[in-house]
Amino acid sequence: MLVFAPAVLLFALFWISVREDRRRFRNAVYLGLTCISVSVALLAQIRHLPAGTAEVVAVAVLALPALGVVALAFFLIANGVTMARKEGRALGNLLSLLAGLAIVALLVLTGLALSVGSTGFTGPVVTVVLVALYVSFLFLCFLGYAFLYGRIRVRGDVDFVVMLGSGLVGGDQVPPLLASRLRKGLRIYEAQRARGGAAPVLLTSGGKGSDEQVAEARAMADWLIARGAVAEHVRLEDRSRTTEENLRFSERIMAEAVPGYRCVVVTNNFHAFRAAMMARKARVNGQVLGSPTAAYFWPSATIREFAAVFMEHKVVNLALCGALVVGGALLTLASV
Repeated sequence: MLVFAPAVLLFALFWISVREDRRRFRNAVYLGLTCISVSVALLAQIRHLPAGTAEVVAVAVLALPALGVVALAFFLIANGVTMARKEGRALGNLLSLLAGLAIVALLVLTGLALSVGSTGFTGPVVTVVLVALYVSFLFLCFLGYAFLYGRIRVRGDVDFVVMLGSGLVGGDQVPPLLASRLRKGLRIYEAQRARGGAAPVLLTSGGKGSDEQVAEARAMADWLIARGAVAEHVRLEDRSRTTEENLRFSERIMAEAVPGYRCVVVTNNFHAFRAAMMARKARVNGQVLGSPTAAYFWPSATIREFAAVFMEHKVVNLALCGALVVGGALLTLASV
């Protein structure tokens, strides 16, 4: 039917973009627009559906998202309390709590605007809601595609398994978050050797911080060797300070050692999609795999990752948010 044509077109663009490179953020946007187009098309067809089916579609498209927003707000608040109790009250640990409170505040403001009916109050609230909807749309795109990207599996042999550093504890000890990455990398290494393939190089990446006694790469390499990796199969990249440098410096090492190399990069699951976008910019020839993270840690970490991606595209995003604010202000003035 013609009403589904936009959804088909957007899905085709999504598929073509994914085939070209899985590591693009535009893939996430195409996926989100496809879902919206399908929802709009289903609503447009409700009058042609049997009575029972029409109600199911209406609930699925309208009621469930509304209930989901309320449930999400309380989930984020509860998670934020857990994060503060287990990880401390640093701003980064409070992101889920702040996001949940922001959703509640937005719902309260919307309810007040509907009940008050004053143009002077409703106009600004509508503007805030529009900006919130835009940011929420991008976040859901990021979340949905990051979930799909996280389903990637290693196929065939690779020349390198790159493991990104994330800081040490006590100056020289591998913390649980980093150990999760190393275990994932070691499993890939062992699986390739078990298949009879050439052992990949385990490339540990991370420099020495001001509060660390050794470079992260050195501590990571020692951890791997202590758990069965052959020392000759481990190589260090020990100059990097950021994820961007992790990837850029590692790429140079791999390209010099094996022209036309193939690799996988290992980080934690909440960081995988953003790291993949950065790997694409660094021209790393490989995909990024995520290792497990404690469930309570994941929401705040994911929000932090999205905020970083949002600001990496700040020119477009802030321009669109500004346009929504200006448009809302003009509508408010016109209706006064």
